[in-house]
Amino acid sequence: MKVFKNIMAGFIVSFVGSLPLGYLNIIGVEVFSQLGMDSLVSYLLGIIVVEAVVIYFTVIFSNQLAENKKLMKSIDFFAVFFLLLLAYLFYANSDQTNEKHNYLSGYVQYSPFLIGMVLCGLNFLQIPFWMAWNLYLINAKYITLSKKFKFHYIFGTLVGTFWGMLAVIVLLDSLSQKILDYSKWIIPIVIPLFFVVLAFFQTFKVYKKYLKKTIR
Repeated sequence: MKVFKNIMAGFIVSFVGSLPLGYLNIIGVEVFSQLGMDSLVSYLLGIIVVEAVVIYFTVIFSNQLAENKKLMKSIDFFAVFFLLLLAYLFYANSDQTNEKHNYLSGYVQYSPFLIGMVLCGLNFLQIPFWMAWNLYLINAKYITLSKKFKFHYIFGTLVGTFWGMLAVIVLLDSLSQKILDYSKWIIPIVIPLFFVVLAFFQTFKVYKKYLKKTIR
Protein backbone atom coordinates (compact mmCIF):
# COMPACT_ATOMS: atom_id res chain seq x y z
CA MET A 1 0.00 0.00 0.00
CA LYS A 2 2.83 2.41 0.84
CA VAL A 3 4.47 1.69 -2.50
CA PHE A 4 1.26 2.47 -4.39
CA LYS A 5 0.63 5.66 -2.41
CA ASN A 6 4.17 6.88 -3.03
CA ILE A 7 3.99 6.22 -6.77
CA MET A 8 0.55 7.80 -7.18
CA ALA A 9 1.38 10.86 -5.07
CA GLY A 10 4.56 11.44 -7.04
CA PHE A 11 2.79 10.91 -10.36
CA ILE A 12 -0.09 13.28 -9.62
CA VAL A 13 2.07 16.11 -8.30
CA SER A 14 4.54 15.83 -11.17
CA PHE A 15 1.91 15.40 -13.89
CA VAL A 16 -0.04 18.47 -12.78
CA GLY A 17 3.19 20.44 -12.29
CA SER A 18 4.17 19.68 -15.90
CA LEU A 19 0.97 21.13 -17.39
CA PRO A 20 1.64 24.91 -17.07
CA LEU A 21 3.20 26.56 -20.11
CA GLY A 22 6.82 26.63 -18.97
CA TYR A 23 9.91 27.15 -21.13
CA LEU A 24 10.73 23.43 -21.15
CA ASN A 25 7.35 22.71 -22.75
CA ILE A 26 7.73 25.53 -25.27
CA ILE A 27 11.16 24.36 -26.38
CA GLY A 28 9.80 20.81 -26.45
CA VAL A 29 7.21 21.94 -29.00
CA GLU A 30 10.03 23.24 -31.19
CA VAL A 31 11.94 19.96 -30.85
CA PHE A 32 8.84 17.96 -31.74
CA SER A 33 7.80 20.14 -34.69
CA GLN A 34 11.27 20.07 -36.26
CA LEU A 35 12.72 16.70 -35.35
CA GLY A 36 9.80 14.40 -34.56
CA MET A 37 8.71 12.09 -31.76
CA ASP A 38 11.98 10.18 -31.29
CA SER A 39 13.90 13.39 -30.61
CA LEU A 40 11.15 14.62 -28.31
CA VAL A 41 11.36 11.42 -26.26
CA SER A 42 15.15 11.84 -26.06
CA TYR A 43 14.68 15.47 -24.95
CA LEU A 44 12.20 14.42 -22.24
CA LEU A 45 14.51 11.66 -21.01
CA GLY A 46 17.27 14.25 -20.63
CA ILE A 47 14.92 16.36 -18.53
CA ILE A 48 13.87 13.56 -16.19
CA VAL A 49 17.47 12.42 -15.64
CA VAL A 50 18.25 15.82 -14.11
CA GLU A 51 14.89 15.96 -12.37
CA ALA A 52 15.58 12.60 -10.73
CA VAL A 53 18.74 14.01 -9.15
CA VAL A 54 16.97 17.19 -8.03
CA ILE A 55 14.05 15.33 -6.48
CA TYR A 56 16.34 12.83 -4.77
CA PHE A 57 18.34 15.56 -3.04
CA THR A 58 15.27 17.65 -2.16
CA VAL A 59 13.74 14.54 -0.60
CA ILE A 60 16.85 14.02 1.51
CA PHE A 61 17.59 17.64 2.32
CA SER A 62 14.11 19.21 2.38
CA ASN A 63 14.42 20.56 5.89
CA GLN A 64 17.97 21.84 5.40
CA LEU A 65 17.06 23.54 2.11
CA ALA A 66 14.02 25.19 3.61
CA GLU A 67 16.20 26.77 6.29
CA ASN A 68 18.78 28.06 3.78
CA LYS A 69 17.22 31.45 3.11
CA LYS A 70 20.24 32.75 1.17
CA LEU A 71 19.97 29.92 -1.35
CA MET A 72 16.23 30.48 -1.83
CA LYS A 73 16.82 34.21 -2.28
CA SER A 74 19.53 33.62 -4.88
CA ILE A 75 17.26 31.28 -6.82
CA ASP A 76 14.42 33.83 -6.87
CA PHE A 77 16.67 36.64 -8.11
CA PHE A 78 18.38 34.48 -10.73
CA ALA A 79 14.99 33.42 -12.13
CA VAL A 80 14.29 37.00 -13.29
CA PHE A 81 17.55 37.15 -15.25
CA PHE A 82 17.05 33.67 -16.69
CA LEU A 83 13.53 34.39 -17.98
CA LEU A 84 14.64 37.65 -19.63
CA LEU A 85 17.59 35.84 -21.20
CA LEU A 86 15.25 33.25 -22.74
CA ALA A 87 13.02 36.04 -24.11
CA TYR A 88 16.03 37.68 -25.75
CA LEU A 89 17.35 34.44 -27.23
CA PHE A 90 14.02 33.62 -28.88
CA TYR A 91 13.63 37.17 -30.20
CA ALA A 92 17.23 37.40 -31.42
CA ASN A 93 16.80 34.24 -33.47
CA SER A 94 13.38 35.15 -34.85
CA ASP A 95 14.75 36.16 -38.28
CA GLN A 96 16.26 32.75 -38.73
CA THR A 97 12.98 31.16 -37.65
CA ASN A 98 10.91 33.24 -40.05
CA GLU A 99 13.11 32.27 -42.98
CA LYS A 100 13.72 28.57 -42.42
CA HIS A 101 11.82 27.61 -39.27
CA ASN A 102 15.01 26.09 -37.85
CA TYR A 103 15.56 28.04 -34.62
CA LEU A 104 16.81 25.14 -32.52
CA SER A 105 18.05 22.78 -35.21
CA GLY A 106 21.61 24.03 -34.90
CA TYR A 107 21.62 22.88 -31.29
CA VAL A 108 19.12 20.07 -31.03
CA GLN A 109 20.45 18.08 -33.97
CA TYR A 110 23.50 17.17 -31.91
CA SER A 111 21.69 15.78 -28.89
CA PRO A 112 18.12 16.52 -27.78
CA PHE A 113 18.93 14.45 -24.69
CA LEU A 114 21.76 16.81 -23.75
CA ILE A 115 19.64 19.90 -24.47
CA GLY A 116 16.97 18.54 -22.14
CA MET A 117 19.54 17.95 -19.41
CA VAL A 118 21.09 21.42 -19.73
CA LEU A 119 17.78 23.31 -19.81
CA CYS A 120 16.37 21.33 -16.90
CA GLY A 121 19.60 21.92 -14.97
CA LEU A 122 19.12 25.67 -15.42
CA ASN A 123 15.58 25.51 -14.06
CA PHE A 124 16.48 26.41 -10.47
CA LEU A 125 12.83 27.10 -9.62
CA GLN A 126 12.22 23.37 -9.48
CA ILE A 127 14.19 23.24 -6.20
CA PRO A 128 11.66 25.22 -4.11
CA PHE A 129 8.81 23.56 -6.03
CA TRP A 130 9.87 20.04 -5.06
CA MET A 131 11.05 21.05 -1.63
CA ALA A 132 7.63 22.50 -0.81
CA TRP A 133 5.72 19.51 -2.15
CA ASN A 134 7.99 17.00 -0.43
CA LEU A 135 7.54 18.72 2.93
CA TYR A 136 3.77 18.93 2.46
CA LEU A 137 3.36 15.29 1.43
CA ILE A 138 5.56 14.10 4.26
CA ASN A 139 3.81 16.20 6.92
CA ALA A 140 0.37 15.18 5.62
CA LYS A 141 1.50 11.53 5.69
CA TYR A 142 0.61 10.99 2.02
CA ILE A 143 4.02 9.47 1.36
CA THR A 144 6.63 7.46 3.23
CA LEU A 145 10.24 8.22 2.36
CA SER A 146 12.12 5.88 4.63
CA LYS A 147 14.55 3.40 3.10
CA LYS A 148 13.54 2.17 -0.38
CA PHE A 149 10.14 3.89 -0.35
CA LYS A 150 11.70 7.17 -1.48
CA PHE A 151 12.63 5.55 -4.79
CA HIS A 152 9.03 4.56 -5.48
CA TYR A 153 8.02 8.18 -4.94
CA ILE A 154 10.78 9.43 -7.28
CA PHE A 155 9.74 6.87 -9.91
CA GLY A 156 6.17 8.18 -9.77
CA THR A 157 7.34 11.78 -10.21
CA LEU A 158 9.46 10.94 -13.24
CA VAL A 159 6.65 9.04 -14.96
CA GLY A 160 4.30 11.95 -14.24
CA THR A 161 6.73 14.49 -15.68
CA PHE A 162 7.30 12.46 -18.83
CA TRP A 163 3.64 11.90 -19.67
CA GLY A 164 2.52 15.34 -18.53
CA MET A 165 5.06 17.14 -20.71
CA LEU A 166 4.48 14.79 -23.63
CA ALA A 167 0.73 15.47 -23.57
CA VAL A 168 1.17 19.25 -23.34
CA ILE A 169 3.81 19.42 -26.08
CA VAL A 170 1.80 17.35 -28.57
CA LEU A 171 -1.32 19.42 -27.81
CA LEU A 172 0.50 22.75 -28.21
CA ASP A 173 2.06 21.62 -31.48
CA SER A 174 -1.35 20.63 -32.81
CA LEU A 175 -2.91 23.95 -31.77
CA SER A 176 -0.05 25.99 -33.22
CA GLN A 177 -0.49 24.36 -36.62
CA LYS A 178 -4.24 24.89 -36.66
CA ILE A 179 -4.55 28.34 -35.09
CA LEU A 180 -1.38 30.36 -35.74
CA ASP A 181 1.53 30.40 -38.12
CA TYR A 182 4.13 29.06 -35.71
CA SER A 183 7.22 30.44 -37.43
CA LYS A 184 5.85 33.95 -38.05
CA TRP A 185 4.12 34.64 -34.75
CA ILE A 186 4.83 32.22 -31.92
CA ILE A 187 8.65 32.17 -31.89
CA PRO A 188 9.43 35.87 -32.57
CA ILE A 189 6.49 37.46 -30.72
CA VAL A 190 4.38 35.22 -28.48
CA ILE A 191 7.17 33.27 -26.77
CA PRO A 192 9.44 36.26 -25.95
CA LEU A 193 6.39 38.15 -24.64
CA PHE A 194 5.44 35.14 -22.54
CA PHE A 195 8.87 35.04 -20.91
CA VAL A 196 8.82 38.80 -20.29
CA VAL A 197 5.47 38.44 -18.52
CA LEU A 198 6.86 35.59 -16.42
CA ALA A 199 9.89 37.74 -15.57
CA PHE A 200 7.55 40.57 -14.54
CA PHE A 201 5.63 38.33 -12.15
CA GLN A 202 8.88 36.89 -10.80
CA THR A 203 10.16 40.45 -10.23
CA PHE A 204 6.98 41.31 -8.37
CA LYS A 205 7.42 38.20 -6.26
CA VAL A 206 11.03 39.18 -5.44
CA TYR A 207 9.97 42.74 -4.60
CA LYS A 208 7.15 41.59 -2.33
CA LYS A 209 9.25 38.92 -0.66
CA TYR A 210 12.61 40.66 -0.24
CA LEU A 211 12.55 44.36 -1.15
CA LYS A 212 9.24 45.75 0.04
CA LYS A 213 10.20 45.85 3.71
CA THR A 214 13.65 47.22 2.90
CA ILE A 215 12.29 50.14 0.88
CA ARG A 216 9.87 51.03 3.65
